[in-house]
Amino acid sequence: MKLRSLLFVPGDRPDRFAKASASGADAIIIDLEDSVALGRKVAAREAAAEYLSGDRPVPVFIRVNPDGSHLTHDDLASVLPYMPDGIVLPKAEGSRSVNWLRAQAAAVADNPDGEAPPILAIATETPGAVFDLGTLREVSHWLAGVTWGAEDLPAAVGAATSREADGSYTAPYEMVRSLTLFAAHAAGVSAIDTVFPNISDETALAAYVARAARDGFTGMLAIHPSQVAAINAGFTPSSEQLAYSQAVVDTFAANPGAGVLQLEGKMIDAPHLKAALSILARV
Repeated sequence: MKLRSLLFVPGDRPDRFAKASASGADAIIIDLEDSVALGRKVAAREAAAEYLSGDRPVPVFIRVNPDGSHLTHDDLASVLPYMPDGIVLPKAEGSRSVNWLRAQAAAVADNPDGEAPPILAIATETPGAVFDLGTLREVSHWLAGVTWGAEDLPAAVGAATSREADGSYTAPYEMVRSLTLFAAHAAGVSAIDTVFPNISDETALAAYVARAARDGFTGMLAIHPSQVAAINAGFTPSSEQLAYSQAVVDTFAANPGAGVLQLEGKMIDAPHLKAALSILARV
């Protein structure tokens, strides 16, 4: 499943589902959690279930409510009969939370061995979750990817903000971002960067996406359809990247057994070949 862009849409706004699906996003996330008030949860579940029961132009993920909310069972009971393409688990605390969600899904389906959608874990929204990131590799077979959040965690520790005045992250949250990136790659799943909240600053968004792609993220969450095009462009290898990557692969193919080679005046070795193959595989 290609996951460059995943666009959130509130579960109690079914009038926006079709527009979100037509935005160009690789997947949409119908949200039953933060964007839906408590009194609107039932309506959101019903709307999500109805949409899942029809044709899906793009994969549809459902963000359920977290462990401890006493809402997750009902969320799953509403949507699992229609098998969403993925479940987004907020406030995930490593493998324990993933296994808990799997158990919840099995209980709802009354089938411990039954099929269940892959899970996209939002893995840094509590302080304890930061220390559990490494355990996600233990449940990698259940995961569609790993992402992080820059809003819940500072609120949980009483921080004024996670960002500097220019929009960059403060040191604690830059560290969390990096740990999420490494946890996703350690698990061998998609590394999804978090949302960019300023929907009116296209220049800053493009820079944010470029930085994420440069650092090794493979996709990003979006909160508005206007962000999708920039995200898709940023996580799609350019023609120059593809040409260079193919040249790296061809150079090694022409020199079997060589450990270090020269290309365009620069030395290349096994890590360069691995990176080139990764870029080519994304196409």
